[in-house]
Amino acid sequence: MDEKRKALLKTLPKIDEVILLLEKKDIYSLAPRELVKETCRMAVQKLREKIVNVKKKGTAEFFADAAGVAREVENIIKGFYRYNLRRVVNATGVILHTNLGRAPLCPEALQRINEIGRGYSNLEFDLDKGERGQRYDHVNRLLCALTGAENALIVNNNAAAVLLVINTLAEGKEAIVSRGELIEIGGEFRIPEIMKKSAARLREVGTTNRTRLSDYEKAINKETGLILKVHTSNYRIVGFTEEADIESLVALGKKRRIPVMDDLGSGCVIALEDYGLEHEPTIREVLSAGVDVVTFSGDKLLGGPQAGIIIGKKEILEKIKKNPLNRALRIDKFTLAALEATVIHYLNPSEALKKLRPLKTLTEPVSEVKKRARKLLKKLQKENLEFIELSLRDGFSTAGGGSLPTQKIPTVLISIKNKKMSASRMEEKLRKLDVPVIVRVDKNEILIDLRTVSEDEFAFIVEGLRSIISD
Repeated sequence: MDEKRKALLKTLPKIDEVILLLEKKDIYSLAPRELVKETCRMAVQKLREKIVNVKKKGTAEFFADAAGVAREVENIIKGFYRYNLRRVVNATGVILHTNLGRAPLCPEALQRINEIGRGYSNLEFDLDKGERGQRYDHVNRLLCALTGAENALIVNNNAAAVLLVINTLAEGKEAIVSRGELIEIGGEFRIPEIMKKSAARLREVGTTNRTRLSDYEKAINKETGLILKVHTSNYRIVGFTEEADIESLVALGKKRRIPVMDDLGSGCVIALEDYGLEHEPTIREVLSAGVDVVTFSGDKLLGGPQAGIIIGKKEILEKIKKNPLNRALRIDKFTLAALEATVIHYLNPSEALKKLRPLKTLTEPVSEVKKRARKLLKKLQKENLEFIELSLRDGFSTAGGGSLPTQKIPTVLISIKNKKMSASRMEEKLRKLDVPVIVRVDKNEILIDLRTVSEDEFAFIVEGLRSIISD
């Protein structure tokens, strides 16, 4: 180590000096003594590492006194009080944006979370009988009535639902699935890996683009525990393709006395083709084909909280409920409260389209999106933001969340160019606001997609742009 670095290291303040300065600022009203001490150590150690690792030319940049370190520690501790999980404005046009929390909850769901969370509840207490009950009973009757299922169970997400079902029905046995349906979902989560963890043996049949009923028939043997169909909700294979329909698989399963499972993924209840969108299999449609068990997400097209919903034949659901894994994967009272409030809306489908934001956003006429875009454009123009160019353009939104992968949904975009700031820099600054605004970047402009922006979010966008321009 050169002499200059050694000299710089000697200038590093002692921990006690820093703590003394912080005590004068009443630091212990913000954090306990041990946390303050450890944060001081970390701050000094960070400076030490910079001095040791920096290139020779950069050593002049380092000069640390106790006051400077104390300010750094104080900022770190104050930062602990800032929520990391925050509301953001989704201006990307991806309706079910997995990274941004997928489905926003309806007002009734939020109200129910507040009501149930602020006190005690009958989560596992049967009010009629005055004895212990099951938490799933609160939504079972409703889910069964809406889908035609005989029984239902809710776990914490759809991957958990798939894991639980396969483990219950095919542990130590083979589960037959088409090679073209071995999908990967968000976070590099793959069906084969889930099956491996479930202790079932994967039996691939067919090819990527063509799998016939005969492929399933040939694969069945005394070790077969399950026939699994997986809806390719986040991609489509087109062209020279063939797949066995669910009715044929159900007939085969009955003939060979093997349960048939369909992982629908997105959880569609309403026929979306009635609103100009591509067909997505509905839960009732699949169950009416005679499938034994169906799994889907609560926070995708259903429009509710994150949950994995398992519905189907009563006999099979009872087996799944008794699986010890069920307790490890169960939902809490907040998810249950929000899910119940969400599902109730489907008793009146027209109301569901108005109340559940994902459905409303998917089916909203582009003319309404354009009206909203013009309103926001006028508000931005009134700000007379320096060096900013604004314009409207047509574009396309996407469903996201592993739903309707090939569907292009017409939308209206506000294009924003800044003569003094790059688009990537604008995007970064908007992303770092107290209420972050998440936008698209296209070459030298940022794009705000009004299909995923509501009027009550306009203020965040206007104030956000004003602040980053004047910064």
